[in-house]
Amino acid sequence: MRKDVRRIYEKPGHLIRRLQQISLALFMNETKEFDITPVQYSAMLAIEIHSGIDQTALCNIIAFDKSTIGDVVGRLERKGLIKRTPGLKDRRAKLLYITNSGRGLIEEIEPAVQATQKRILEPLTAKERKALIQMLEKLVHLNNKHSRAPLRINAIRGNRGKSRKRNVAD
Repeated sequence: MRKDVRRIYEKPGHLIRRLQQISLALFMNETKEFDITPVQYSAMLAIEIHSGIDQTALCNIIAFDKSTIGDVVGRLERKGLIKRTPGLKDRRAKLLYITNSGRGLIEEIEPAVQATQKRILEPLTAKERKALIQMLEKLVHLNNKHSRAPLRINAIRGNRGKSRKRNVAD
């Protein structure tokens, strides 16, 4: 490899972007029969775990940009995987609930999601996998404040239990 080309390929940002591209390609390949993106999957999982959250809380949980979460939520709602209902205290706020179809899809897709994770790390030894995950967690945690959509899980913990949980069927 020529020295000038290494200026691209040795940069952590470039390598992280490439790994994200690879990760996305593997996810889409493994889950193609489900017609769902990684962000949609994460959103559904967060909504299932934190039933009755609003879109702002969803953004905080999955560290996703507020300006585009509406599109993600809209697609999931059109597919019948989640429901939006008016808030109990503020009817303008929309609370998010997983539907029975959404719950079923999460169960069905899980083996494909796990296969994706395995394929991403497959080239590494068990020790390297553990080290990589630890380093990634550390980098994400220590650089979280620099994100356009930082993870704000503590904001969610403070709100747990304040919204009445509903079981929304299809």
